[in-house]
Amino acid sequence: MSTAPQVPDILSPEFAADPYPAYAVMRDKGPLIWHEATKSWIISRYEDVERVFKDRKSEFTTANYDWQLEPVHGKTILQLSGREHAVRRALVAPAFRGSDLQEKFLPVIERNSRELIDAFRHTGSADIVGDYATRFPVNVIADMLGLDKADHARFHRWYTAVIAFLGNLSGDPQVAADGERTRVEFAEYMIPVIRERRDHLGDDLLSSLCAAEVDGVRMSDEDIKAFCSLLLAAGGETTDKAIASIVANLLLNPEQLAAVREDRSLVSAAFAETLRHTPPVHMIMRQAASPVEVSGGTIPEGATVTCLIGAANRDERRYRDPDRFDIFRDDLTTTSAFSAAADHLAFALGRHFCVGALLAKAEVETGINQLLDAMPDLRLADGFDPVEQGVFTRGPQSLPVRFTPVAA
Repeated sequence: MSTAPQVPDILSPEFAADPYPAYAVMRDKGPLIWHEATKSWIISRYEDVERVFKDRKSEFTTANYDWQLEPVHGKTILQLSGREHAVRRALVAPAFRGSDLQEKFLPVIERNSRELIDAFRHTGSADIVGDYATRFPVNVIADMLGLDKADHARFHRWYTAVIAFLGNLSGDPQVAADGERTRVEFAEYMIPVIRERRDHLGDDLLSSLCAAEVDGVRMSDEDIKAFCSLLLAAGGETTDKAIASIVANLLLNPEQLAAVREDRSLVSAAFAETLRHTPPVHMIMRQAASPVEVSGGTIPEGATVTCLIGAANRDERRYRDPDRFDIFRDDLTTTSAFSAAADHLAFALGRHFCVGALLAKAEVETGINQLLDAMPDLRLADGFDPVEQGVFTRGPQSLPVRFTPVAA
């Protein structure tokens, strides 16, 4: 166990600029570090983060979400356990897999992507982040829920405030206040919509949530509002970052971009490797239900654990040449990368594996294919070097590209 003073603090500007060297030192010299500012134990090795997420012995809880998520979302499915969690997950999961996803929502995904690309495909230049990635997943979620996409600016402001709250590791009071205000504003917006939808069910996801019943249990207005808030923030921010990162990774590796362009079945491999190499979410917290032995020492009972996904996904004990982006690597299984059997950690694992993983996969694969179709000679704007930003979530803040215009 170590305080590892030689490791840059996770709240430092040095860490925010480039956390990967610090991750390497943590994995090697300080796999278990007490972090005073966040009052949490930090773990960074793949085997330890995997163990926490899979949690086969029920050694960890999501009680940390009582203070981390509830102030902005209300009580969400992520805070539940046992049968209560299983029933709530069964209520929401069908919309994110199988026939509902393929038949009802894939057309929504394809249409929203096409509409955004149509706005710039004839211009020869675009910012993949500002013109596409930040808008696409939010528009999809709004459409899926049957909400008015004209409210996009409001949705985006809300989820940005929520994500800032979740990543407010330094305890900035203004960020906290903005996040808590968002909970009130979102409830004022959503609760009347939910009540109206209960009386006039349609073919959208919100109607499905209103009508869903498992073992005699139905979701309350508050349950549905909290889930929609979670979906907007988690589904918006993470898919936004994932799309920007996959494009950046391919542009920085032209031979791999050429391979993907030639063989579109490689898009899923490029997404899986992006989730490993530059995951949208770099840290997730859990709480220890009992004392737990991990690399470097013992996590005390009741302690908060900060699981560094960004570090674990580059663990040289698990992946060969882990700092290299390689869509052809044989130590990452693409076929299981979007399921609870994934061998990267970007979607977590176990019973709290991301319920929206297949939705994200559908969005990213649709988006990348349509972007490549619209921009056959896609390249970075002259002199631009994609730089990741963020600590809790991370990705390029801007990605200006050039291409030969193609008519719609």
